[in-house]
Amino acid sequence: MRTLSTLAELASFRTRAPSAVVLVPTMGALHTGHAALMDAARSRAGGGGTVIVSIFVNPTQFAPHEDLDKYPRPFEADLARCHEHGADAVFAPSVPEMYPPGDSTFVEETTLSRGLCGARRPSHFRGVCTVVAKLFHLTRPDAAIFGEKDFQQLAVIGRMARDLFPGLEIIGCPTVREPDGLALSSRNRYLAPEERRRAAAFPAALRTAAENSSPREVIATATALITQGTGSVPEYVEVVDAETLEPLQTLDRPAVLAAAVKIGETRLIDNVHLAARHAKI
Repeated sequence: MRTLSTLAELASFRTRAPSAVVLVPTMGALHTGHAALMDAARSRAGGGGTVIVSIFVNPTQFAPHEDLDKYPRPFEADLARCHEHGADAVFAPSVPEMYPPGDSTFVEETTLSRGLCGARRPSHFRGVCTVVAKLFHLTRPDAAIFGEKDFQQLAVIGRMARDLFPGLEIIGCPTVREPDGLALSSRNRYLAPEERRRAAAFPAALRTAAENSSPREVIATATALITQGTGSVPEYVEVVDAETLEPLQTLDRPAVLAAAVKIGETRLIDNVHLAARHAKI
């Protein structure tokens, strides 16, 4: 496995890589969910293809009050996990390598990024799209793998790829969860033991609420159960179209129940897919 830290090293590696290149973009602090993404990438690339994992804590997707400085960076452990799960190269650039001094160019998706997390973190998806577009340009992958826990991010990147990188396959992988149902996240390690116990009520509330028959009932149930179980009022609870991310009034098409809640100082997001309940009128 090669470790690459500069654009020149990546370019040299890429010129010798086989045609089937699969990218797994990450910010590091890798866990079992990331391992599942790497396993999916290895399967997609096949025995003769190349899996590139990027590790880069991207400053442009953090607001000034967020956790950029304390975001975990266990680099050696991350390298070991990448090697264990079949990565051929790890691209781990510095901030100046990705954002040269005086940089002033950004990539922005303007529709799918407006609601949900995008409404609460106004510059977040501009930062995500910018860094992912750079990674796509630099690695020229045939496919890229992302987790469905960040459902809005997956949708936004899928739209950007369709618009700017035709032919690039974006693959979403199911959310990997702890035994108690909490979605795996690098930020889970911020939770104190009592906060971690309360956090398990978050996915449980979404699963229970998903059994209701209308978006209004789903949202009301989820909001009440999240508040009761976690001790925190959710930042948002919404039922949206699975493709457009527009809010729905009826469950007449595939939908997603998406929510965010802050427990202590840790912001958690999660989602549950909802099947159509009746024919569209």
